[in-house]
Amino acid sequence: MPSLSKEHFDLYSAFHVPETHAWSSSHLHDHPIAGDGATIPVIDISDPDAASMVGGACRSWGVFYATSHGIPADLLHQVESHARRLFSLPLHRKLQTAPRDGSLSGYGRPPISAFFPKLMWSEGFTLAGHDDHLAVTSQLSPFDSLSFCEVMEAYRKEMKKLAGRLFRLLILSLGLEEEEMGQVGPLKELSQAADAIQLNSYPTCPEPERAIGMAAHTDSAFLTVLHQTDGAGGLQVLRDQDESGSARWVDVLPRPDCLVVNVGDLLHILSNGRFKSVRHRAVVNRADHRISAAYFIGPPAHMKVGSITKLVDMRTGPMYRPVTWPEYLGIRTRLFDKALDSVKFQEKELEKD
Repeated sequence: MPSLSKEHFDLYSAFHVPETHAWSSSHLHDHPIAGDGATIPVIDISDPDAASMVGGACRSWGVFYATSHGIPADLLHQVESHARRLFSLPLHRKLQTAPRDGSLSGYGRPPISAFFPKLMWSEGFTLAGHDDHLAVTSQLSPFDSLSFCEVMEAYRKEMKKLAGRLFRLLILSLGLEEEEMGQVGPLKELSQAADAIQLNSYPTCPEPERAIGMAAHTDSAFLTVLHQTDGAGGLQVLRDQDESGSARWVDVLPRPDCLVVNVGDLLHILSNGRFKSVRHRAVVNRADHRISAAYFIGPPAHMKVGSITKLVDMRTGPMYRPVTWPEYLGIRTRLFDKALDSVKFQEKELEKD
């Protein structure tokens, strides 16, 4: 019988959903599931018109499938294989890598868990910043930590190159010239950008109607690029009310040769509200153990992110006050999904300025 300890409950051997992980129906069914065949845009980012298509998707959806992304299929398979081996380890061994001494890297519950009274049906492993990932994973012996770290570092480098391609398309879609990308503070030196990989595991759930894999949230970074493994989906994005109907959850199913790209809060700020920070969540099921690998990229810790000057209406001023990523994360710690609104200038402040 699995332990029912709040901190150490073993999801893989569960026969039921304990109260610590049982979510209310009103929370799980806050919006209907789209049943009209709705799907997020699919964009070939090598297409001559890719900038226009990416810009349109980020304005209307805040998320899109990217094809021709250039990440080798073999590398994606290796990332999935290593992630599955890591999450298949006994719980007590994985817990040996829980973050400590200020490190962000290691095993644990989803980072947003602190904002909710119930726990999520998932586990994660973070590889952040300049932490010594080999030292973290070497505690999993006989797990092949060296190979794991080499694969993840190769994945991080490829994703960072892809992020550069995506930022170029985003800048062009905003009406800026390519040479103006270097004038946008946080994008001047993408090599100095902060980034992280978050491996996610969503085990099969005996009562999926009572649990959630990842609660609804937006991401704080500029961009998130997600690799979903083949098989059952789970990712859903919230489509706001439009001419087709009221707000509803739209399934983002795994597609061959596609990565999912979504806008985060800091890109919403940088674009002066033109690009939409998308609310998303992950649901679970009885039959399939789902793995995903998310890559986050944001500005260096010291750099303030404000609206691009060329996008600001001189009559009304910028919509958001500049913030650093650490400052914004601190705000999210207090306010969670109200954080973006909290850094928005109010009308009186704009008039005063």
